[in-house]
Amino acid sequence: MMSIPVPHRRRTARRLRSTLAVAAAGVLAVGLAALPARAEPAAGPPLGTVPRTAGHAHYEPGPCPRTADPIPELEKARCGTLTVPENRSRHNGRTITLGVAIIPAATSRPAPDPIVWFAGGPGDDAVSEIPLALKGSLNRDRDVIFMSQRGTYSADPALTCPNIDEFNANSLGLVYGAPSTGRLHVEATRACRDELAGRGADLSAYDGTESAADYADLREALCIKQWNVFGISYGTDLALLYMRQHPQGIRSVGIDGILPPSLAGGAVTWKAAREGFDGLFDACAQQSACNDRYPDLKATFERLVGELEARPVTTTVNVPGRPEPVDVVLDGGVLVSWLVSATHLAAGVPRSIDELAHGNPQRIAEQWAGGRLSPQAIGRLSHGLAYGVFCREWTPFESEADVIEAGRRAFPSFPESVLGNAPMLAWLHADCRAWDVPAAPRSIRDVTRSDIPTLVLSGGFDAQTAPSSGPYAARTLSRATEVTVPYVAHVVFADSVCAQEITRSFFDTPTAPNTECLACLQPPDFEIG
Repeated sequence: MMSIPVPHRRRTARRLRSTLAVAAAGVLAVGLAALPARAEPAAGPPLGTVPRTAGHAHYEPGPCPRTADPIPELEKARCGTLTVPENRSRHNGRTITLGVAIIPAATSRPAPDPIVWFAGGPGDDAVSEIPLALKGSLNRDRDVIFMSQRGTYSADPALTCPNIDEFNANSLGLVYGAPSTGRLHVEATRACRDELAGRGADLSAYDGTESAADYADLREALCIKQWNVFGISYGTDLALLYMRQHPQGIRSVGIDGILPPSLAGGAVTWKAAREGFDGLFDACAQQSACNDRYPDLKATFERLVGELEARPVTTTVNVPGRPEPVDVVLDGGVLVSWLVSATHLAAGVPRSIDELAHGNPQRIAEQWAGGRLSPQAIGRLSHGLAYGVFCREWTPFESEADVIEAGRRAFPSFPESVLGNAPMLAWLHADCRAWDVPAAPRSIRDVTRSDIPTLVLSGGFDAQTAPSSGPYAARTLSRATEVTVPYVAHVVFADSVCAQEITRSFFDTPTAPNTECLACLQPPDFEIG
């Protein structure tokens, strides 16, 4: 849909000084026209209990999808599968099956418009994110639909490639940014590609365009007149694409941890790291106890990145569940990627950096190793979908030089060996050359323009997708409410009760959600070692 110009209104909640523009809370409410009053649910069989064919797609009720961990909430779910073409451009080609789970609303009188959940990643499994959604009571008033994106853990086929996860775990003792590590990384990626292609997967069909069409087919197959979309992290990229390609039947859209398709790639991750790190460092600087104990934390961190890149440090840590100690090498690239993740544990970050500066790398090494060796990190991510998105929709539209230049703008003091590997996306261009799939049409990078009511949520400490990506996306969404929740990292719905309240309020009244809780938010109490 085209944008409809309307007046803008901004509401702001602020606990940091005005210089902390990124982490300050800001709310932009746009287009406050009321939606039609809620209709009463139509009588009929419960959602997801009737088989139906819609075009080339078929929904079949049945057992709930497989999950890597027990999910008790599935005991009350209505489940089934959606069968769709693997590649819609190939007539009479192979079909694939996507797992569907519908969690009933907590109320006995649910609203008629359910919410469909778009998982992150790319490559995360939506069904596995049911506990996250229900922790925030997303199903308070509406059924919530979870469907595995193509290639993910609860889909068939599941393009997971545990060999890549095992390489990441086993490479803890290697220098992260060394060219030799990069060659081994690409070898693991190529082995994954060969294995999946050998199973008959059309790797060019695992991307955002096909996934968006899967959700459009699901809505038709379930006979849903209108639904609401909620996407987190990469799911925001997919949601914005879905709004552009399949706007029919969308009542409202919530996106949290914004990754606009027009920006997605390595370069924006450097911008995100700068903004998220600065939000955290400035919050510490404005607490007297934190600033007195850890003065000039930003400069200390950036100095350590350069020192570790020049002289990596090796230490040994114990990881729960591992019988033997694990060797961990910390170089500049590891320190950057560690902090991107550690913003979720913001209270302990200043102490961890200070301990490293005084010769004790244990806390950082334990956290870095624990993440890579966790059972949740092995065999669950769909690398087939991840590389399909990366290599068709991201890397063809930015060069390796673009990534380095973006890193240099954000962190001028970092050595080029660090800047060449965007945070959390090491060796991406080399991996994509090995993955060898054609680029998506350039239109995949178009800006989404829409008048669908949209909640745009960002976190002030988000070092993965950048707080500024929220206002960027909202500027072409004429009925957007843009909210930055201060002191929270990537995907605020996961960690902030306030964000959960705003989200539920939005789906009740998409043009005027209640954001009053922002005024009560406080920064974390940083650990003083």
